[in-house]
Amino acid sequence: MRTMPRLTVAFTLAVMTMLAGCGGDAPKPARIIETPQEAVSRSGDVTVRANVVRTDLLNETMARGYGIARDEGTVLLMVSVRRGPDGQDMSIPAKVQATVTDLQGRRRTLALRELRTEVPGAPPEQAMIDHIGTTGVAAPDTLRFDLAIEREGGARSTMQFTREFSAR
Repeated sequence: MRTMPRLTVAFTLAVMTMLAGCGGDAPKPARIIETPQEAVSRSGDVTVRANVVRTDLLNETMARGYGIARDEGTVLLMVSVRRGPDGQDMSIPAKVQATVTDLQGRRRTLALRELRTEVPGAPPEQAMIDHIGTTGVAAPDTLRFDLAIEREGGARSTMQFTREFSAR
């Protein structure tokens, strides 16, 4: 009968030692990852992709290439319109209009400009075309983006998506 309590104490100590070894670190706080999240819309063989990212998260070379300043209070909207299967798609001419609305209901139009990126070894007419613009954000906030796309030939489409931005 005396061996039973000793085994129980020994077992309890062994388990406590194992648990202390496994959970010695204090819990780490959740980390908010602010990476671009792509919104995608497909119509037939045409794909519209939109990304939004805070400009302070871009590296210097990328920000310089876009002609924008890096700032935690500014977000970049990038929209591409492509035709064809993924991986073989080609940019197609389009007019893209964008508005953004914050949680307070303030709505503003984004001035988008066309950004052409030459594809090495391809003729200039096969350049990748993106439509980019920036807007301010006072985090924490949720922004709703409304896009109106008019492709060459008059075909129209719309896209709506939201993105949350947290305070640092």
